[in-house]
Amino acid sequence: MKKSLVALAIALSAVLAPSEVQAKEWTLQDCINYALQNNITLQKNRISRLSAEEDVKQSQAALLPSLSASTSQNVAYNPWPQQGSYTIAGSKVQTQVDKVYYNGSYGINANWTVWNGNRNTNQIKLNKLTAEQASLDSAQTANSLQEQITQLFVQILYSQEAVKVNEATLKTSKTNEERGKEFVKVGNMSKADLAQLTAQRAQDEYSVVQAQSAVNDYKRQLKQLLQITDEETFDVVASSPTDAMALAAIPSVTTVYDSALNTRPEIKNAMLGIKSSDVQIKLAKGQRMPTIGLTASIGTNTTTMSSNNWSQQMKNNLIGSAGVTVSIPIFDQRQTKTAVNKAILSRQNYELDLRDKQTSLYSTIENYWLQAYNNQAQYKSAKVSTQSAQESYDLLQEQFKQNLKNVIELMNGKDALLKAQQAELQAKYLTILNIDMLNFYKNGSIK
Repeated sequence: MKKSLVALAIALSAVLAPSEVQAKEWTLQDCINYALQNNITLQKNRISRLSAEEDVKQSQAALLPSLSASTSQNVAYNPWPQQGSYTIAGSKVQTQVDKVYYNGSYGINANWTVWNGNRNTNQIKLNKLTAEQASLDSAQTANSLQEQITQLFVQILYSQEAVKVNEATLKTSKTNEERGKEFVKVGNMSKADLAQLTAQRAQDEYSVVQAQSAVNDYKRQLKQLLQITDEETFDVVASSPTDAMALAAIPSVTTVYDSALNTRPEIKNAMLGIKSSDVQIKLAKGQRMPTIGLTASIGTNTTTMSSNNWSQQMKNNLIGSAGVTVSIPIFDQRQTKTAVNKAILSRQNYELDLRDKQTSLYSTIENYWLQAYNNQAQYKSAKVSTQSAQESYDLLQEQFKQNLKNVIELMNGKDALLKAQQAELQAKYLTILNIDMLNFYKNGSIK
């Protein structure tokens, strides 16, 4: 019985004991998808796009006639009416004059702008271009967001690898320290040399802490970019980068730039700005043209000063009308000429903006290419350096075991190995990142 109770207690404690929290692992695509749905700047851009689409619908509706109904109900009080006078009620003259009387009027009015120098149709074109530009603003923000996420994601992966390198170095330092203690015991090493090994081990422990702190800071930056504010444990996961990825062919600057000119939203946006300026010029010139409109109305009225009943008054007083209005601008205090000139200047500004964005795009692509080329060359060299440093350090360790090398030589060898490993690791990740960025600018996708 006791054994059963003990077994039950152990089982319950195992179930009820707090388990280690498993961090949610985010892939690069998870981060991008989440950011595209939740980033506040993107959401604001979507709202701006929807607002621009509403402007398009409103300008399209402006081509249709407008129709409105109106009514007015009035009570009047005339305490000393003049005998034999007449009162206008609606469109009728009433011979009866009361001290207190009531008037009611009812009407339906329609207006339609038939032609206004094509300003209405050009306004539709302008609003459509504005909606397209708002959509491209969202695409531009999305691209920038993906670029920043990728850079931070790769930085986290690199920093995590750096932690592993520092931990391996720390493990070696601890081994050397323990071996040094044994040498001191047998009199093959001085305590001063052992103190150096201990100091090196402490320094390596601090390096691990620093490396882990860097990882945590990059994770914090990525969480901020993703708009994540909860305290859930955050971690990233990706397939291990291979030598083939770092040694992949680097696309040329010209190839990437030519492709980016046709796909990047910031370039399309600047080109749309030029088109919208052309439409604005037409809109401004349209102010010189006459405006032709049609109007129609139907109305009636009632009053208490009539002896007829309400329905009879509505029928007798019913009046319909229709007409054509023509407005011809003659002198507008230079408003039209100023509007045309400002639209032309706006077009010139958009042309300069397009050239500036093309230059900036080329510079960005060229920078990624230079970084990829230099880091790839550095990676090839670093691999050889790491292999040489590892062989040298292995030999130093064997000689140190045999008391053929002193502590200073061993520590120098370890430092050289650590620097070579860090240089290789950094060059590898930076090469992969810059090649991915070039492909992103080329085809718009990130792997």
